[in-house]
Amino acid sequence: MSFAFASPRTRRKPSLTPMIDVVFLLLVFFMLAARFGQDGALNLSSATQGATEWPGLPRLVDIRQNELAVNGVAMDMGALIQTLNGLMDTPADPIILRPDTVTELQRLVDVMQALETAGFANLILAAP
Repeated sequence: MSFAFASPRTRRKPSLTPMIDVVFLLLVFFMLAARFGQDGALNLSSATQGATEWPGLPRLVDIRQNELAVNGVAMDMGALIQTLNGLMDTPADPIILRPDTVTELQRLVDVMQALETAGFANLILAAP
């Protein structure tokens, strides 16, 4: 009894064209889905770069986890802006922002954006 086996077929090399197509499609997708452009930026001055003579009344804003305080007096955001308007001669007067050690960065950014929206241009960030 003899078995007749089929002759071995030559192995085909796999085509790389579909894989290359998929890689290029992924590349195009990620290039189009990526955000191009400049993210929002906050202009900050260092507390050590300020003027040697302080103009006007003190304006120290303590940013705590749950409250804000101007010169040690706790208040909310609306009262903060009104109080700062009363303390300043011009919107270009400096305001010192001092975050607490446990204050989240997003809270600091929110306060800074609210102050910039209110027209205060010269914000100085002091280390806690």
